[in-house]
Amino acid sequence: MNQLDALKQFTTVVADTGDFKQMSAFQPTDATTNPSLILKAVQKPDYAPLLTNTVAQFRGRALDEIMDRLLVRFGCEILSIIPGRVSTEVDARLSFDTSATVARGDRLIDLYQAQGIPVDRVLIKVAATWEGIQAAQQLERKGIHTNLTLLFSFCQAVACGQAKVQLISPFVGRIYDWYKKSAGATWVEADMAGRHDPGVKSVTQIYHYYKKFGIATEVMGASFRNVGQITALAGCDLLTISPDLLATLAATDAPLTRALDAATAQHSDMAHVHFDEISFRFALNEDAMATEKLAEGIRAFCADAVKLDQFLLAA
Repeated sequence: MNQLDALKQFTTVVADTGDFKQMSAFQPTDATTNPSLILKAVQKPDYAPLLTNTVAQFRGRALDEIMDRLLVRFGCEILSIIPGRVSTEVDARLSFDTSATVARGDRLIDLYQAQGIPVDRVLIKVAATWEGIQAAQQLERKGIHTNLTLLFSFCQAVACGQAKVQLISPFVGRIYDWYKKSAGATWVEADMAGRHDPGVKSVTQIYHYYKKFGIATEVMGASFRNVGQITALAGCDLLTISPDLLATLAATDAPLTRALDAATAQHSDMAHVHFDEISFRFALNEDAMATEKLAEGIRAFCADAVKLDQFLLAA
């Protein structure tokens, strides 16, 4: 059994790509997209017609509506391949606007339903700012499920659990990147690998907290830099993995065992905590890594959204 098949015994495998033609080979259950992945996809000859056809069909509409229709077009194509759910992201430029995020989430679901896609096959992806978490809570109360992304800290995860969001995506690789850069010449890769990896440790803490206190929100590790980070989180509810790393797992026959288990979480000495807006903002501010990576991630997604706007205008 290869490592990808072994991983599927413990964890729901999710494809992290807008390149839906690559998905069939790996047979993931779910798929995730974001503005950067869609931007990358529409620059490929295979996918350029999706952009030009969408623009031609809805020319004259507001640019943000055309953008959402393009995202839904990709999502529908992905859903024709996978059996589970697709995550479609709200424009990152709305990351600090609760009401606008709710409105965009509503519209994305309406567009999917107009294509015959049931609401339970879509996760609306929202940045895990305080405003984004509140928007997700409102969407969940309407029966629209959410995926809280750009999650780097324990306080973000706790607030998401309080909001009863469907799923969170803690970014393993970006946490690893920050600590490696911060350590500089003192970083020893072998000492910081596997379960010692700071990104892996963060997801493990969140997973154990959720399981110990019966929080139903799903944990989906994301943003992996190497296979070791993935295998160290085998047993996590879900893992969203790039096609390159999926291929590496599929080509590897080394044994893979479960690393995370809900049963072991019951024996942890973690205390239950609660965050309101003030304590959330303070805790996030105290975490330099999370503060920097959240801001950096929003800026990067916003920049790619602007680039995607330009492609739409030029089509």
